[in-house]
Amino acid sequence: MAANPATGTAPTGAASGAAALFEAHMQAELNADLDATMATMVADPHLINLASGTGGVGEAGVREFYATHLIGQLFPPDVEFITISRTVDGERLVDELVIRFTHTEAIGHLLPGVAPTGRRVEMALVVIVGVRDGKVAYEHIYWDQAGVLVQLGLLDPAGLPIGINTAARLLAATGKG
Repeated sequence: MAANPATGTAPTGAASGAAALFEAHMQAELNADLDATMATMVADPHLINLASGTGGVGEAGVREFYATHLIGQLFPPDVEFITISRTVDGERLVDELVIRFTHTEAIGHLLPGVAPTGRRVEMALVVIVGVRDGKVAYEHIYWDQAGVLVQLGLLDPAGLPIGINTAARLLAATGKG
């Protein structure tokens, strides 16, 4: 397993297995392969995107969510993932990252019901992945939805405590951008 770019160290033992599992899970999502994605998960998974309220519970709910809101529409083609940190042990993996993209197509899991705006987005995101019996048991995904909506021109930040440059500040503070 390659070294974590955030720390320069490679996970070992159960942590290495959890990291490899999540990499396989993400690759199946990026390949738009619903069956391969589901094969990386336990029989009773759940996935909750806390900022948008999307996701699913149980095999049928997660499969439906992936089929209608994620597989084949994960992010537009110009997406860039910048790892800030990864914490992993045998039971849990936590990724902190910045994602950049141009909103050129529908992104059902992130912005349900929002037509493409053509605007650039830079957002910080945290993914918490639970591992059970060598498979993904859950994903809890957090981001600043208000900041994303402001960047897309869908929310007026006037008078609101919204920071739309937090991802850039995170990149600068960590030396990643």
